[in-house]
Amino acid sequence: MSIRVVVAGDHQLVLEAFAETLNGTNGLDVVGLATTFEAVLPAVQRHRPTVLLLGESTMGGKALRAATEVRSHYPSCGVALMVGAATPSVVDRAVAAGALGVVPKTARLPQLITTLVGVAGGCLTVDPGLLRTPAAGEAVLSVRETDVLRLTAGGATVKEIAGELYLAAGTVRNLTSAAIKKLGGRNRFDAARIATECGLL
Repeated sequence: MSIRVVVAGDHQLVLEAFAETLNGTNGLDVVGLATTFEAVLPAVQRHRPTVLLLGESTMGGKALRAATEVRSHYPSCGVALMVGAATPSVVDRAVAAGALGVVPKTARLPQLITTLVGVAGGCLTVDPGLLRTPAAGEAVLSVRETDVLRLTAGGATVKEIAGELYLAAGTVRNLTSAAIKKLGGRNRFDAARIATECGLL
């Protein structure tokens, strides 16, 4: 199965060159391009990509906002961010916005491809040395736990969450239980409330 990719950035010519380079490589299939912030969500809605590749400095600095909106509306779409410099603070902001992959613009093509493939598989694909160490006692939710709680906060049932995220219902229950334990919630809705109040969703 091919990995469907939408690439978003400011320059049409650059995006077309990206598409040409990535198409057919390791099963990647660039299905859409977006050159403005406003075009990103419609492109994801139209093409239903596996991965959205976003340029951090593009779209008037709204890339992180775009990542958050895409993850909120289409949680099954992974987001990879291309950044000018992959520093711990940049990576922290990207992951907080919902990105699963962060790759510097100085990276070579194999690293970018590895990042896209990892994100397509639902894996956090970031240099471990750039990940922030959580403070003592701080709850750290996985990306999937965050997705489950975000949908729970919207009133979705376990069955609906499983369908939206392409997971088994049992997996959703396991993720929910783990999140409840981390956050000290009474049930999944209470955990979603706590996560929202803590800014984790």
